[in-house]
Amino acid sequence: MTPQVARPMKRILTFVFLLCAAVAVHAADYRIAVVPKGTTHEFWKSIHAGAIKATRELKAEGIGVEIIWKGPLREDDREQQVQVVENFIARRVSGIVLAPLDARALARPAEMAVNAGIPVVIIDSALNSAAPASTVSTDNYKGGVLGARRLAELLEGKGKVILLRVLAGSTSTEQREAGFLDTIAQEFPGITVISSDQHAGATRDTAYRAAQNLLNRFGREVDGFFAPNESSATGTLLALRDAGLAGGRVKFVGFDTGTQTVAALRSGDLQGLVVQNPFKMGYLGVRTMVEALQGRPVEQVIDTGCELITGENIDEPAMADLIKPPLDKYLP
Repeated sequence: MTPQVARPMKRILTFVFLLCAAVAVHAADYRIAVVPKGTTHEFWKSIHAGAIKATRELKAEGIGVEIIWKGPLREDDREQQVQVVENFIARRVSGIVLAPLDARALARPAEMAVNAGIPVVIIDSALNSAAPASTVSTDNYKGGVLGARRLAELLEGKGKVILLRVLAGSTSTEQREAGFLDTIAQEFPGITVISSDQHAGATRDTAYRAAQNLLNRFGREVDGFFAPNESSATGTLLALRDAGLAGGRVKFVGFDTGTQTVAALRSGDLQGLVVQNPFKMGYLGVRTMVEALQGRPVEQVIDTGCELITGENIDEPAMADLIKPPLDKYLP
């Protein structure tokens, strides 16, 4: 090839290379890690689906976002979640959307990320740090208030109740527990909390065993039960059924939608369900992160709302997406 031919060819190849590079960059302007507390419960799958919806909308707006979804296997493995966050810092992702398992244990890695120039947006559960750009979550205290008032309504303002806590250090569920206990103490003097110091643990099975132990001890006197997350509610449901106390013999209010809890609400084995909007949480978590990455101002606290679902309003149109988020549309 002559030099005269080679030079134009070289320019063409250089142009093609730069064009391909530009397309590649545009295809993923931002690589955002989304770190849930766990990956098995339906709640986290809804958050994942909401995050994917956000990426599809952003793509249509000309903004390429790649979501990297990774969390610990168990919702009590703080150390693994810390390692996940640290690995994403090392990989130099654009930003981290984090649902911290522990308000204190995850503060340091979140601050490490921000100090490394990687912004952090918190979802679901607050963090003991001012470093994150925003927190996108339910008003969890309000959720506990709704649960307490529903249980008190079912008991007509009198009786003995049990609160089964979830995990120490989980701010979201600790706020629900506080909302429940404060409301019972302040508004319903005829109701006595006979147990509030037991924890369900991270899974349905550990919750089932904890609820069984409580029913073995208090089964003859308990009138109502409150379980403040999906796994604790499902485990308690199974324990009540095994003890012959379901169906309203012991009034039961849970938290978060799941296949079993929604079915129990329809059958009458569960009489109230405080529900969040995890799909919206995942969606707004990603969109808020992109706004922060673009240097736009974001709200420090974004409330994604919560509702009380009962057998009376379960089929109302407003409850449809809360009960059954469109997972099939967004998850493989």
